[in-house]
Amino acid sequence: MTAAGKQMLLQAGAELGLDLRPYLPQFALFFELLTTVNQNLNLTAIRDEEGIIYKHFADSLSCLRYAGFASGLSVIDVGTGAGFPGLPLAIVRSDIQFDLLDATKKKIEFVAKVAQTLALVNTQALWGRSEELGRQVVKRETYGAALTRAVASLATAAELTLPLVQVGGFVLVQKGAEVARELAEGQGAIRKLGGVLEQVLHLKLPGTGDTRHLIILRKVEPTPPQYPRKPGVPAKNPLS
Repeated sequence: MTAAGKQMLLQAGAELGLDLRPYLPQFALFFELLTTVNQNLNLTAIRDEEGIIYKHFADSLSCLRYAGFASGLSVIDVGTGAGFPGLPLAIVRSDIQFDLLDATKKKIEFVAKVAQTLALVNTQALWGRSEELGRQVVKRETYGAALTRAVASLATAAELTLPLVQVGGFVLVQKGAEVARELAEGQGAIRKLGGVLEQVLHLKLPGTGDTRHLIILRKVEPTPPQYPRKPGVPAKNPLS
């Protein structure tokens, strides 16, 4: 990461209310690992320094605009890809335990490498699908929170996350500018899975001005045993 890149990150953090100076060495090392490995493994289509800083690092850290991240929380990042939003959050919140889940082995191996290299003892990389993990007794309804930077519909995201969260916990779904239709269409699925829509936070992504939304779901009752459905079904046939 260049000196200019470090200043971009510090400024982005300041716009989000975060002092990132203590974490610059870890972010710089994460950046180097990502750009080096990405040359061969195609972990992300975002390759330029500015894009990685704003659209990966700052976008991930924007989750902390939601005030629910209490110390001691147990969080699962569903569909983490190359470690977003989980790894940047784990860097700045060492008081929270993060499990990062992805179905693509090469990506989760990279996440494990970053966690080890950065000495993130609060981070565990998990290879698998949330539809299967959500049916395992040792994981179902055990997390205080679940995160996802969802490209899927809100209904699909809800089915992949709510079964993993304990009653009283929350799901944070990161979305772009257009959310009104998804919010309307996803209400039925959220209720069926034991959740309610708690709030929607609107923010501008530092450095770009792009509109982002944080959709917060609250788990209010246990998820019925038939959910989540088999792998692939929540995406192909979202609940309504």
